Amino acid sequence: MKAPSFDFVRPASIAEVTDILARYEGDARVLAGGQSLVPMLNLRLARPAAVVDISALAQLKTIEVSSSEIAIGALVTHAALEMSKEAGPTFDMLRKVASGIAYRGVRNRGTIGGSVAHADPAADWPSCLLALDARVGIVGPAGERQLPIAEFLLGSFTVALEPGEFVEAIGCFVDDDKRGVRRVVAGALSSPAVVLFGDQGGWPPQLTSDAIAAAISTAAPAVEGDHIHFHAAAVLRALQGGLRP
Repeated sequence: MKAPSFDFVRPASIAEVTDILARYEGDARVLAGGQSLVPMLNLRLARPAAVVDISALAQLKTIEVSSSEIAIGALVTHAALEMSKEAGPTFDMLRKVASGIAYRGVRNRGTIGGSVAHADPAADWPSCLLALDARVGIVGPAGERQLPIAEFLLGSFTVALEPGEFVEAIGCFVDDDKRGVRRVVAGALSSPAVVLFGDQGGWPPQLTSDAIAAAISTAAPAVEGDHIHFHAAAVLRALQGGLRP
């Protein structure tokens, strides 16, 4: 199949992006790397009045590191994170996640901002960024705002973007061990990724199938029946041998 007809716009600035999105009153889609949107257009699962190509905006392709935070531009590709030379445990995690996404062609074009905005519950970045207590930088007609990623991801393929808004950057905390932040996150549920074990209640958590199933049931009530135990088994396999006091 081929994509339906739509207006194609390539803005030259962030301000122009928000103006265009506001003009189409929620009937425009932002194109970053195109690895999710283009197939959806071709299959006619998405039928926007306009596609707004932000891929030329250089200010959204930067990675800025401070003593307390990593700010990742929305257009930073999976490959750029995979090949990053930055040191530290947070970047070790980012590199590992990026290197496991699909294949090289997808990693060369796919972007972290596009993945987060698409909000596929099976995607890698939402779970990773929830574990890192990330914040999503959003730009819109009313200016800039930030949301914790747990509040940004509302449901499967549903995010807290208002008409005219788009994702500008992702902020991840650095040196989580020094901050005493430890989290176990489960993704690929029938809901957004959820924190199963957080910073309270002792560490490490109980690594038993029943304890993990109970945590999934509490954190993700939409997961029901045998699916809870399937997810619990997958989380247990991932965690065994990977946690220490």
